[in-house]
Amino acid sequence: MEEANKNNQATNEYSAKEITVLEGLAAVRKRPGMYIGSTSVQGLHHLVFEIVDNSIDEIQSGYGDLIKVIIHKDNSVSVSDNGRGIPVDVHPKYNKRAVELVLTVLHAGGKFNKKSYKISGGLHGVGLSVVNALSEELEVEIKRDGFVWTQKYSKGKPITPVVKGQPTNETGTKVKFKPDSEIFETTVFDYHIISARLKELAFLNPNVKIVLLDERTDKEEIFKYEGGLLSFVDSLTNGKQPLHKAFYVKKEVEDVIVEVAIQYTRAYSSSIYSFVNNIRTTEGGTHEKGFKLALTKAINKYLNEGMKQKDLKVSFDDCKEGLVALISLKVPEPQFEGQTKTKLGNSEISRIVNEVLFEAFYTFLLENPEDAKAIASKILLSYKAREAARKARELARRKSALDSFSLPGKLADCSSTDPSKTELFIVEGDSAGGSAKQGRSKEIQAVLPLRGKILNIEKSNIEKILANNEISALISAIGTNINDDFDISKLRYDKIIIMTDADVDGAHIRTLLLTFFYRTMPKLIEEGHIYIAQPPLYRVKKGKSIQYVYSDEELNKVVKENEGAKLDIQRYKGLGEMNPEQLWETTMNPETRILKRVTIEDAIEADRLFSVLMGENVSLRRDFIVNNALEVKNLDI
Repeated sequence: MEEANKNNQATNEYSAKEITVLEGLAAVRKRPGMYIGSTSVQGLHHLVFEIVDNSIDEIQSGYGDLIKVIIHKDNSVSVSDNGRGIPVDVHPKYNKRAVELVLTVLHAGGKFNKKSYKISGGLHGVGLSVVNALSEELEVEIKRDGFVWTQKYSKGKPITPVVKGQPTNETGTKVKFKPDSEIFETTVFDYHIISARLKELAFLNPNVKIVLLDERTDKEEIFKYEGGLLSFVDSLTNGKQPLHKAFYVKKEVEDVIVEVAIQYTRAYSSSIYSFVNNIRTTEGGTHEKGFKLALTKAINKYLNEGMKQKDLKVSFDDCKEGLVALISLKVPEPQFEGQTKTKLGNSEISRIVNEVLFEAFYTFLLENPEDAKAIASKILLSYKAREAARKARELARRKSALDSFSLPGKLADCSSTDPSKTELFIVEGDSAGGSAKQGRSKEIQAVLPLRGKILNIEKSNIEKILANNEISALISAIGTNINDDFDISKLRYDKIIIMTDADVDGAHIRTLLLTFFYRTMPKLIEEGHIYIAQPPLYRVKKGKSIQYVYSDEELNKVVKENEGAKLDIQRYKGLGEMNPEQLWETTMNPETRILKRVTIEDAIEADRLFSVLMGENVSLRRDFIVNNALEVKNLDI
């Protein structure tokens, strides 16, 4: 009874007068990219996440514990929660119901004073009105003040008043919307993109249960992780062979809640993800700066004092090998750089994170000597490998008059020096390389043949990576260098196209190459420079006409359409079977070819998949393949 009175009191305090209006809704439909980043797949899904973030904010404030997301058959989406419900009373200043202000006025909401929401992650308070403006249909249903309230909108404008409906004792908000096809390039929602973000939110908020239902396929998932960040780390280290029990700290300093989980693994790649108020900060910021300083300082102190390595000083580059880390902050007044919140700018946060993590992690090392020794040994090996690689690079530079990587001899370069027009085909083997070199457009297309399967960098340190001939040829040809020395301004080709055979070996080589790019040059993927060529599987000849077919389904269709004719069907086992003219016509000609652009819609899930598919754990890889074999049609990253 006492709890019910508390909730009623909170509901009464959160009313129309708490809604602050900063400015009217303007130009959202005209310039949607300013508010949601783009009108592509990314922007489309951003609409869902804005509404979900509002529900998360409500739960973070102590109201409710359940969020349900439904993708409906018509590609509309509904998001409901059991929070307090958006206020429906009339605003004293604007003489409109509060819910209508929230849905039709930009910067109208309860997040501009810290009375209603101490911490929030919504898109600067503009989220719901932007979703409304970019939806051809939107309906809001609110349960509060003893009744169900509804209102309908179209393209940001109300088409019904707020209607008072049936009595109810429940509270909460449900928003159902259908994106406007006039605005978005596609209005078809991707289940996996939504699922990955909801899973992430459930890890970051252990007190919430999130249900996702796709009515198009009847697939349903429930996300609830009471272990929070430790459960998150466990999912990321799956397949990477952890070296020690996970470290975890949570502490509040100056109204900022700092939460960090760390685990080192036997892998060579690092996975560091940071969040502020549940928003993933893909470009880092002051919280990541504080994290790096604290981790490096704690490890150096342990090496100097605990392991008597007095003259040794490692860098963060040495400390990050095999590191899986999650940094989650709750900040009352976050200062984000850019509308879509990818970088935190609060200067005081670096100091706060540094203080919290240094003290806690150094104590962890002292109190867990076996774990500390395993971590320190890993870092010392990394330090020695990096030093050896640095000396090798310096030696190579001294020998080179150009003071840089010289272009590999097997690269057939193009004549154009304009990087915005040129393409690099990475080809499997000398046979396919020969056809590609003869069939290409020599002005804009370069060809680099690779011999066999390249090094699996998921299992290799930096010294071994740089000593590998095929990897060195790749780095030299592309021009950007790798890891911390990566410089996209030195990219020599706009399109880097992986062209491998359409068989198991070709798929393996393609995955090894994607692992290389994802771990050492991720910006090339993020900025859309990596492509996969789509060579045909079959050549179908009927009389004098020739048709190239790219899948078994397409072949079945062709055979059915030509029932009764004795078709001449040739299956290509490899690119080397095509003569230069066929390879140009089917796979390399910009006018007729099919290319698949490689994207990272969800980096965390991509990270996990690479670890599973390319890591040391054979049984985990086998289980993944067995469990997913029937689902996989086009495995893309």
